[in-house]
Amino acid sequence: MEMPTPDAKVLDRKSQIVSLLQAVLHTGTVIHDEIETRAYECDALTAYRCPPMCVVLPTTTEEVAAVLRICAQENVPVVPRGAGTSLAGGALPTADCVVLGVARMNEVLETDYDNRFIRVQTGRTNLSVSGAVEENDFFYAPDPSSQLACAIAGNIAMNSGGAHCLKYGVTTNNLLGVRMVTMEGEIVDIGGAHMGAAGLDLLGVICGSEGQLGVVTEATLRILPKPEGARPVLIGYDSNEVAGACVSDIIKAGVLPVAIEFMDRPCIRACEAFAHAGYPDCEALLIVEVEGSDAEIAHQLDLIKAIAMRHNPVEFRESKSAEESAAIWLGRKSAFGAMGQINDYMCLDGTIPVSELPLVLKRIRELSAGYGLEVANVFHAGDGNMHPLILFDANKTGDLEKCEALGADILRLCVEVGGCLTGEHGVGVEKRDLMLDQYTEADLEAQLRVKDVFDPMWLLNAAKVFPLSTTKTRRAAKELIPND
Repeated sequence: MEMPTPDAKVLDRKSQIVSLLQAVLHTGTVIHDEIETRAYECDALTAYRCPPMCVVLPTTTEEVAAVLRICAQENVPVVPRGAGTSLAGGALPTADCVVLGVARMNEVLETDYDNRFIRVQTGRTNLSVSGAVEENDFFYAPDPSSQLACAIAGNIAMNSGGAHCLKYGVTTNNLLGVRMVTMEGEIVDIGGAHMGAAGLDLLGVICGSEGQLGVVTEATLRILPKPEGARPVLIGYDSNEVAGACVSDIIKAGVLPVAIEFMDRPCIRACEAFAHAGYPDCEALLIVEVEGSDAEIAHQLDLIKAIAMRHNPVEFRESKSAEESAAIWLGRKSAFGAMGQINDYMCLDGTIPVSELPLVLKRIRELSAGYGLEVANVFHAGDGNMHPLILFDANKTGDLEKCEALGADILRLCVEVGGCLTGEHGVGVEKRDLMLDQYTEADLEAQLRVKDVFDPMWLLNAAKVFPLSTTKTRRAAKELIPND
């Protein structure tokens, strides 16, 4: 994965830059020792690594603003970082950058149950947002598989979803407002604790912008009352395509489960060995969860069962207790970790129309055979958010490159059938050079102009999202503009 050549002028001034940062931050919040910075050399896309020049860990919005002002004045690239769980290389550093981590900014700032919102610093983990309100029978809906570790900052950057996004939507549907610091160090508030803001929808621009436009330090999030009850069912099939057809029929029937999750045989086996959830031995497994009152749950499950039976399942099993439900979800939530115990893998994130699931699963199997690399499938089937896991040997020469090529073909397939390159992991470095497979030059130019407005010197999260050739051209053009 090509990265920009480090700016020698920045590296030569490392001691000076570190001193400037230490002057505005508390002791212990600037990390510049080469050994210690290796802890930040990659995110969860561990195939690519690059130690940063230094790392800063501020605790307030004002400290973030001070850091960004220094970096802007010194022409230093900045890579914002939440918890480092990005699967697309969204927080991969460059050798001449300052990594700005918000992990120590994790406080709850305000909770309002009457108006159903919570305001938090964005270093707070996803699951701990629900933890802060669960005693009052509320929860925060987006639930990525990494929710125990991932930070709200990264959720906003990548517009993360999760298993329950079919009913409740992804981050953008649950984000009311942000406090953000621009590259020049200006603090701005966008949106707020209300349903809508006047003027342009800048909040919609910020959510999913992958740290390209500013550093989000506080977020106002929608919280919801817990449902009366919820119940998952397991539906096993003897082929991926049949399971995909069942998902498509459930959606076409107008039934809205809270979640529809899909796992194929390699993933089923790994998750069962890890979590002992009692998964059936089959080629493909669906986890379908519904919620509401007892009567609502029974009605929805009757409809789902009728649809499932038309596809001749090898097993249809309804959870009978809270313990069974927890075990079912533990297996699914552990999928990525369970697969990591048996093989190196790269996790993709293409999104497709639900009606194309049978075709895409068939084509993934064919591509897998053609490349000679196994692909395990686990994903949010209800909204077509695919997560193929390509298994490879990181120690075998050429295997990573073969894995990358197979991944690119799978993502191009998603675009060909009417989908897109990413659903919730973001573009990062993983998909940046595929952007022209989805967008025209004119489409990209419109996005680049937005970046120009928010980050005129192109210092934020370098080498991400946009094709590297485009980024180099833009950066070079900005360097020709004299400083005022």
